[in-house]
This record gives sequence, C-alpha cells and structure tokens, in this order.
Amino acid sequence: MLKVAFSPIFLYQVPEKHRFPMQKYRLIPERLIQEGTLSEANFFAPKKLTEAEILTTHTAEYWEKLRTQTLSRKEARAIGSEMTPELVERGRYIAHATYECALYAKQYGISLNVAGGTHHSFADHGEGFCVFNDVCIASNLLLNRGEAHRILIVDLDVHQGNGNASIMADEPRVFVFSMHGEKNYPFRKPPSDLDIELPNDTDDETYLTQLKQTLPQLIVAHKPDLIFYQSAVDVLATDKLGKLSLTPEGCKQRDDFVLRQARDNNIPIAVVMGGGYSEDVEDVVEAHCNTFRLSKQLFFA
Repeated sequence: MLKVAFSPIFLYQVPEKHRFPMQKYRLIPERLIQEGTLSEANFFAPKKLTEAEILTTHTAEYWEKLRTQTLSRKEARAIGSEMTPELVERGRYIAHATYECALYAKQYGISLNVAGGTHHSFADHGEGFCVFNDVCIASNLLLNRGEAHRILIVDLDVHQGNGNASIMADEPRVFVFSMHGEKNYPFRKPPSDLDIELPNDTDDETYLTQLKQTLPQLIVAHKPDLIFYQSAVDVLATDKLGKLSLTPEGCKQRDDFVLRQARDNNIPIAVVMGGGYSEDVEDVVEAHCNTFRLSKQLFFA
C-alpha cells in the first residue's frame, strides 16, 4: 500500500496574503481522496522528532533557541514565519514524517510526505520557511541506524538546497544533486555535490533533456540504496518565485522520469513536496497531486 504522511499540524496558521500557500497541505489529501486516487487508509500520522534526533543534524545552540523561543528578530525573520512553539512542533513532526517515509519506501518501494523538503535549514539556523532540515535529519538517522548506507538527494526545487549542501558537505555517503534556477534565491549558494544552474525561462524540453542526461549517470556512479526526491512545483511558469517556464505536463514528465529511475533500478524513494508559489493555488495543488497519482500508478498498478 502507498503510505503517505499527513498530520493536521502541517496546517500552520499564516497571514491571509502570506507568500507560502499553507492551505495546500489540506487541499492535496482532500483532492486525492475525493477523486479516489487514495483512501484514508493510505495516510499515516507521523511521530515527532526527539531531541536526540534533532541533535544528529542541528547544533545544540540552535535547538535551544528554538525550544526556548529566543531566536533574535533577525534570525526569526530569516525563517519567514512568525516564531511560535507551534511552528517548532510542526517542524518536528514534518521532519520525522520524512524519516518514516524512508522506512516505508524500503518496504513498499515508495512513500510520500504531504509536506517536507525544508532544504534551506542549516545546522545552526533556519531560512526560507525552513526550521528543521527534514531530509538531512532523515538521512543522518538512516545512516546512524544502519538503515541506509548510500543516499542520493535529488532536489528539483527551483531554489538551491543551500542547507542540504552545507550540512552534507563532509558526508561522502550522501550525494546532494540540486538542479535549480541560476538567478534565484538563495543568492549565496554553498556547493552541492552537483549543482546544475538553469537560466531564467528554461522550458520543458531543455529542463527534461538536462535531467535525463544527468540522473541515470548519478545513480550508476553513486549506487544509492535510497533516494530522497524533492518534487517541488515552483518550477512552473505560473510560479511567482520561480523564474523557470515549465508547463504542468513538463512538471509531470519530470516526476515520471525520476520515479521510473528509482523503480527500474530497485531503489526505494521517499518523496517530499518542497515549494510551489503560483498565484492560483489550484496550479500548485494539481501539480503536487500529479506526483501522488504517478507514484500509485508506477508502483502499485
């Protein structure tokens, strides 16, 4: 059965005109159930990170500031959401959900987190709507517990995963691949193991050609026993923050290719959603739902 992580705690309250469309975390499960792609039985409620699990990846000083709500105004502003105990708790559940998805992926081939992809969180601070770095925490837990030995992070968010790059810079068992907009946030990009920077207005054909030339070679070279896939939909031409020009069909073909690479090479894949900031939230929700539809079709048909 396709296992999907979801909890009502994902639905953090933000101001009405906040750039992050928080309502997508409610709309995605609703649509997938309503259309019959998934049922209630597909969803699981994740546990939350323990303090020891947080400290595998984040510094004690950063965790203490989060725990005691003593981030400076500048530090909180960099994260981009009002700093509350609820935001920290939310992050603990989202990050542990990504770890649990990895375990389910090992069992069933694939698993998805309705949230996740908080790749702008560094060991010692958060940025860009990201408090804890879910994929890096999950990777460290898997490695520390002997549940994975070689991990490939495929980050196709339009924004480079600067937190991933920084945290995993000295971890040879984790290969970080980021394909993102060249002239976009973050403007200081620490090097990933492989960064492919795309010019503004990159279209479907150019994007997919680059991906198809790159990903199979990485799988052969790195030989991962697990893949984390950041399937963000801020690559769409309609995205307010993206600057690329993919169509919904191009975005769907991107997901199809990545998921097939995992399936055909018998590599478990855990999928996180990442960003999506189109003016019409319908564009965001429908593109994300395609990722779930493809996952069911390719792995459970």
